[in-house]
Amino acid sequence: MKKLRIGIIGMGNMGSDHAKKLINGTVMEVELTAVSDMDAKRIKASKMYLPDTLGYFNSPEELIDSGLCDAVIIATPHYDHPRLAIQAFSKGLHVLCEKPAGVYTKQVREMNEKAQESGVVFCMMFNQRTNLMYRKMRELVQGGELGAIKRVNWIITDWYRTQAYYDSGSWRATWAGEGGGVLINQCPHNIDLLQWICGMPSKVRAFCHEGKWHDIEVEDDVTAYLEFPNGSTGVFVTTTADLPGTNRLEITLEMGKLVCEHGKLTLHKLSQNEREYCFESKEGFTSPSVEVSVVPAEGDNSQHMGIIASFGKAILDGTPLIADGEEGIHSLMLSNAMHLSSWTGETVEFPIDEDLYLSELKKRISTSKRKIGESVLFDTTGSFGT
Repeated sequence: MKKLRIGIIGMGNMGSDHAKKLINGTVMEVELTAVSDMDAKRIKASKMYLPDTLGYFNSPEELIDSGLCDAVIIATPHYDHPRLAIQAFSKGLHVLCEKPAGVYTKQVREMNEKAQESGVVFCMMFNQRTNLMYRKMRELVQGGELGAIKRVNWIITDWYRTQAYYDSGSWRATWAGEGGGVLINQCPHNIDLLQWICGMPSKVRAFCHEGKWHDIEVEDDVTAYLEFPNGSTGVFVTTTADLPGTNRLEITLEMGKLVCEHGKLTLHKLSQNEREYCFESKEGFTSPSVEVSVVPAEGDNSQHMGIIASFGKAILDGTPLIADGEEGIHSLMLSNAMHLSSWTGETVEFPIDEDLYLSELKKRISTSKRKIGESVLFDTTGSFGT
């Protein structure tokens, strides 16, 4: 069987974890052939557990130009994702990008355009799309048997982080280093799933509290109100300070309610459509009967390796991707909208004003805290992607 030669750009936590699994043959379609990192210590450390037959490089450009790879996994800090993807596209390499797609949508829009022009396969590492419960929720919601969505509530507060976590890297929790806090770092998967299952909202009003619970400059506590095109509403709540935290996704529809919590998907199904019952019933306090059941979710919950396998099959066999790379802009736009709404104190409609968002982001980058010796990961002149 022909295998996809793949290189990993960025050997931090995610990149090194992917490398360790790939060299053990976890994904049969893929062969790891090269790694790169600008930190010489990380390259030295990777040689301790990776074969000496791999190519080891001190810059992304060297790996991209090496000829050792057909594709790359980009696992670097957020701001670098679009820039490196575009470089890989220009060399005809297929790209699998870690979340988020980038920090601001104007940058990611350019990346998507370059991906289309190149004709290569472009994939996002939205591994939670392989989660059986979320896949089943999407099937039930979009299948139509439960009617239209009326309300969405996601409380996702089991992201607890201590101050030591934020102090562990000079780039962490800074506008210059990450471009945001819990929304851009912890929640891209949840925000992707929200729009993947329910569709994109039409407007959002958000309250992002910056450094509320930690000594950081970015948001660590968010409450957002959403409105969808059909008039349904939603609330998204997240923080890195709740202990114990909660992860409960609840979707109310015309024919009942879906609840995903504690590793279980529960369906509360009405015997009659609520909208019909509301206007047909002659009684003021009655309600249709409800059947409660646990929805079986069967299949392979393959997570990161499942996404890499999907990426490999798409290139080798033309199989559809689980997470098309160009879809990464949707969750990022929702995240950007939450930030922009909080910064301006106004409701933000979709599509967002990308120039206004970038302008507001630059203001925060210009005053971002930087430790001595820290390299700036973002060109504050805005010369890229503007």
